[in-house]
Amino acid sequence: MKLQTSLQSFFRKPVLWASAKFNSKPDKERVFNALSKLFDHILSDPGKKGFVISHTEKKKIIIFSDQHKGRRDGADDFVNAEKNYLEALNYYYKNHFYFINLGDGEELWENTLSQIKKHNIKAFSAEKKFHYRNSFVKIFGNHDLYWANDPLAGIELKKIYGKKIRVYEGIIINVLFEEKGLQIFCTHGHQGDKRSDGNMLTKFFVARIWAPLQAYLKINTNEPSNNNIMKTAHNQIMYQWAAEQNLTLLITGHTHQPVFESLTHLERLYRNKQIAIRENDTGAIHKINLEIKNINGKSDAVKEDYTHINPSYFNTGCCCFSDGDITGIEIDNGFIRLIKWGQVEGITQRIVLEEKALKEFI
Repeated sequence: MKLQTSLQSFFRKPVLWASAKFNSKPDKERVFNALSKLFDHILSDPGKKGFVISHTEKKKIIIFSDQHKGRRDGADDFVNAEKNYLEALNYYYKNHFYFINLGDGEELWENTLSQIKKHNIKAFSAEKKFHYRNSFVKIFGNHDLYWANDPLAGIELKKIYGKKIRVYEGIIINVLFEEKGLQIFCTHGHQGDKRSDGNMLTKFFVARIWAPLQAYLKINTNEPSNNNIMKTAHNQIMYQWAAEQNLTLLITGHTHQPVFESLTHLERLYRNKQIAIRENDTGAIHKINLEIKNINGKSDAVKEDYTHINPSYFNTGCCCFSDGDITGIEIDNGFIRLIKWGQVEGITQRIVLEEKALKEFI
């Protein structure tokens, strides 16, 4: 243990430096092309890559992503969040929500499938209940790309979920109003990322060299979720694509950074603080300052011009924050919400962070 602690202390900075140095910076043209191609394909030829569902006032949807289920070792990001995740799924199942799992549900860069299945029986059982009620959609991400490109994936999925299930790259939700419709495009968000395009050499290096080192040293270098500059740039490109679309909202995961109406929660707090300062509301200023202090890295980047944006981009955040919190996006009763499930005095509670009526986007 002393040797491991000493090595962890010695290698932490160089490992994190190497991760930042050699990560794949998002390329705007590649991301734009990949998102547009997938979006158009789902609309014109639904079935293989994704499909379209209609949202009515009665349909309630919960979108979670980035559980990164692992094998209970030092690199398993899901361990601390499992309790809140199970409580959340129990709530959404009882309240008849439709569950969209938006990718990176399993950490298949660092673990074998058998290891993940062995250590996540409860989580898979909770997800399975939605599938048996035909209210479950599984989207693949870059860390569980196996579901999309391995010929045996379908067999393994049937073993896990009890019956046949297809895995898609995206889904479009049509929200219908009296005169106009709103399209909500949901995908993991790794599209156009060079490091996430399924390159076999990269996956071999991550699985056989990088991941064992990370697990032994207990150093989490998940990209882009641990690189503030990279995830800000990635979210910015996603926002730019969404802002150019007509009557379309984009919901992704991937960066582990919650975003609502194109603003991180931190950006929204800063904006509200500016309003409180103008109104000389000392009580609100104090409350906001406490919230900013307690964010603890869940929303840790601020764009330069965050006060003038098109409210078209959303990000679920993740289900693997180190403190056990999970975040997601709800679409319910004509509203879209950013929610958090976390511990309050030892009890898991659902907390609404942001909310807006869908009609306002029309």
